[in-house]
Amino acid sequence: MFKKLTNGCVTLVNRFLPDPFIFCIILTIVVFVAAIPLAGLTPMETVNAWGGGVWGLLSFSMQMALVLVLGSAFANAPSIKKIVSKVASLAKSPTQGIIVVTFFSLIACWINWGFGLVIGAILAKEIARQVEGIDYRLLIASAYSGFVIWHAGFSGSIPLALATPGKEALMAATGGAVSEPISTSLTIFAPYNLIMVLVILVCLPFINAKMHPSPDQVVTVDRNLLVEDKAEYKVPVTPAEKIENSPIMSMIIAAAGIIYLIVYFAGNGFNITLNIVNLLFLVLGIICHKTPINYVIAITEATKGAAGIILQFPFYSGIMTIMTTTSAATGLSLAAVISNWFVSIATPITFPLFTFLSAGIVNFFVPSGGGQWAVQGPIMMPAGQALGVSPALTGMGIAWGDAWTNMIQPFWALPALGIAGLSARDIMGYCLITLFFSGIVVCGGFLIVGILGIA
Repeated sequence: MFKKLTNGCVTLVNRFLPDPFIFCIILTIVVFVAAIPLAGLTPMETVNAWGGGVWGLLSFSMQMALVLVLGSAFANAPSIKKIVSKVASLAKSPTQGIIVVTFFSLIACWINWGFGLVIGAILAKEIARQVEGIDYRLLIASAYSGFVIWHAGFSGSIPLALATPGKEALMAATGGAVSEPISTSLTIFAPYNLIMVLVILVCLPFINAKMHPSPDQVVTVDRNLLVEDKAEYKVPVTPAEKIENSPIMSMIIAAAGIIYLIVYFAGNGFNITLNIVNLLFLVLGIICHKTPINYVIAITEATKGAAGIILQFPFYSGIMTIMTTTSAATGLSLAAVISNWFVSIATPITFPLFTFLSAGIVNFFVPSGGGQWAVQGPIMMPAGQALGVSPALTGMGIAWGDAWTNMIQPFWALPALGIAGLSARDIMGYCLITLFFSGIVVCGGFLIVGILGIA
């Protein structure tokens, strides 16, 4: 029965999910058409919103491209390959391979989402190289499935924003509902949140393993294609070649990065932003590749997988802007219309659940933690306060919803797909099962919390 459900999801996605770029265009059309009658935007307001917002994620796009490129280059260093190879060697069969990559991806994404996306995909490739008969599509889907818990972990942007001091910023982000910082002990480390994470951590690796196709349906990858060509070493002769191959040059710049990171963590604690993740990958990559020219070669090879990010992120930026643009006539945005509808049918018991579901829908069109918070924080937080629901619980409802529908949203999968050399339709059928399972866990968790009145 379970295999039939999995096969049905995979077949459905393979038949109807277009290339992610076409998916972007379809989402753009859907949001454009919906914003006019639902939010009251005029056609010209909608066009202006799209055109004005299409370049709004340039900085973020570059950050994400660097997550892929710097992370790949770091992981391809000989010393790191040995470590990844040892972890991959824990898997002796296809089932064990799926369990290992899912478990490590979940842990890595809970610690930091950027790190988890890259490490999960790299570990999956190494397992595919070592384990015969493993389905490559499911393996990469399992690596990506760990991303479903990122917003409930250390790098969750919403709980971290709630914990950041600053009365004016908190009041603006929460529609006046919160003026004092909310400790992460009430969000990330709240018992209900840790229990939901633990249930997914324990169960998802085995659920993914159960999805493994029968031998006659397995899609493997030629393991020779996963072995990178070794660059031929040439003895440096000219002064220029000696500088290019000098470890001293690498160590000088790496030392500067290490000093900065030490000072940063000393002053900011365990606050790993996307820029810090990329700087860590950059410094560690330079160190592990030993010479500047080796690192140049590794970066050049890694950039081949960044095409999807470069092309598609501007379109998602345009979609997000349409979703969040307020109509001059109604004073509403399309995202606000969706959120307000869920608020209108909620009770104190169901509000955390409906907050989660509404965030999942909005995230499909606004696939950014910061964007999600900016859209829903000022709406959901005051509504929760009026119903007597804890602001910490409302915030985590938004956070979980933001992570949940990433399982069927190609936006965040692009770095992993770039590393793996696959398309979204190759993995999204399996990710649908992750969506169903995690949705049941989180819906049940928030409903129980609502009934018991705890936070």
